[in-house]
Amino acid sequence: MQHDNKRLSRDRVYTLQPAIPKGLLELGKGAAGSLDPSLIHLVNVRVSQINGCAFCLRMHNDEARRDGEQQSRLDVLSAWREASEFSARERSALGWAEVLTDIAHKPVSDQVYREVSDNFTDVELVSLTAVILQINSWNRMAIGFRF
Repeated sequence: MQHDNKRLSRDRVYTLQPAIPKGLLELGKGAAGSLDPSLIHLVNVRVSQINGCAFCLRMHNDEARRDGEQQSRLDVLSAWREASEFSARERSALGWAEVLTDIAHKPVSDQVYREVSDNFTDVELVSLTAVILQINSWNRMAIGFRF
């Protein structure tokens, strides 16, 4: 049993439990086929903002910019409800991401579900949910172990 305050390194965590990164990567691969990469980037950044994961924010903002996302959209992502830069589809995905990320504090309303299901096919909605599950899991690993 460890008694010091030193956290396990990312490499050590994943060596001790290799199913974690493997499973999370597979979850993301399954979802990527049916969703626009730009949407996935927005969801990853927004969820990481909510969770306060600096490691993931750096990585996903860099990836988003590399893949052509406009900095001006990333700048206002935390205020997506007031910003005009996002489509109805993106807004519904961000609403779904927020409610699932904070599910312990607010229920999934029929309105949020209706909005997301009006903008996504069943396959896309399940894939979007997988993306949200994946980034929340990565955030919790990175924050918990201070990657």
